[in-house]
Amino acid sequence: MKHITRTPRAVAAAAVAVALLVVAGCSRADKAGDDAAPVADKGAATELRLGYFPNVTHAPALIGLGEGLFAKELGSTKLVPTKFNAGGDAVTALLGGSIDATFVGSGPAINAYAKSKGEAARLIAGTVSGGAQFVVKPTITKPDDLAGKTIVTPQLGNTQDVALKKWLEEKGLTGKVKITNLENAQTLDAFKKGEVDGAWLPEPWSSRLIIDAGAKVLVDEADLWPGGKFPTTVLIVRTQYLKEHPATVKALLTGLVASIDAASTDKATAEKTVNAQLLALTGKALKQPVIDRAFSKIELTTDPVASTFPQLAKDQVSAKIAKEAPDVAGFADLTLLNEVLKAAGKPEVDAAGLDKK
Repeated sequence: MKHITRTPRAVAAAAVAVALLVVAGCSRADKAGDDAAPVADKGAATELRLGYFPNVTHAPALIGLGEGLFAKELGSTKLVPTKFNAGGDAVTALLGGSIDATFVGSGPAINAYAKSKGEAARLIAGTVSGGAQFVVKPTITKPDDLAGKTIVTPQLGNTQDVALKKWLEEKGLTGKVKITNLENAQTLDAFKKGEVDGAWLPEPWSSRLIIDAGAKVLVDEADLWPGGKFPTTVLIVRTQYLKEHPATVKALLTGLVASIDAASTDKATAEKTVNAQLLALTGKALKQPVIDRAFSKIELTTDPVASTFPQLAKDQVSAKIAKEAPDVAGFADLTLLNEVLKAAGKPEVDAAGLDKK
């Protein structure tokens, strides 16, 4: 299926100034309190501008786009996909009103909520759990070997950046390791050239460094969480869009559930669809061993593992991304998701109190 994809550079540039106005507007909304007029349901939206990443950890998004499952559910609402490479850019676009919803990592999702003082964004679904690893040169066998080494994350303050910095703090390595930020494709090239010593990356990039460049796993992030479950990718939406167009958001969620069902029913076809999308978006498909390994490390799920968000917020302090943990109370609104799940005969998802302020 062909679809229009806008580049994040144009979207983010237009959104930067607007984002500041949005945050200021949200502050005024806080002061208005109960006197603020409720936003009316305006019915189905004319268009839905949807952000996503060309990563295996965004597999349900890529399947939904590639198989036309989102478009099918959206009906007359025009779907406008926008590709991003880092969560910060997607959040800037969302807060600036340049996109309406986005698949994004848990760290940037929390930042979107915190920057707007809990007003501009809502967590409406999970997408993928797992699928992030700290991979390094084979000569690095223990944490102390990292002293003086250069390690990469995709972007300052993104989900993997926070995970790495928290882990380094726990190991007493804060300030002893050089951390730099590169786009994932650049990280692969830099690792092959010996310019960096390791990286904390989402799939398929951790698998690519292992299979294509000889890296090895030092830490699988799944081992750091109870039951190995943590939200690598979630779906967030502008609060105003959610209130004005709940039917459109519900249609998007129905498409998300269909995408995950399709992958569960036929994994081989799901891998082919994701690989075809990656080829179209990046100009290069993954080798079969890479995509097989990447898929083995992720769980496609609408559960955002809401119970982990208070800890994820605290981790930003440990990683020195924030001075105090962002308040995530009220961030989740899983009402529409649970309506979709119930209608499909599936178990509802627990907001773990994240739906209440």
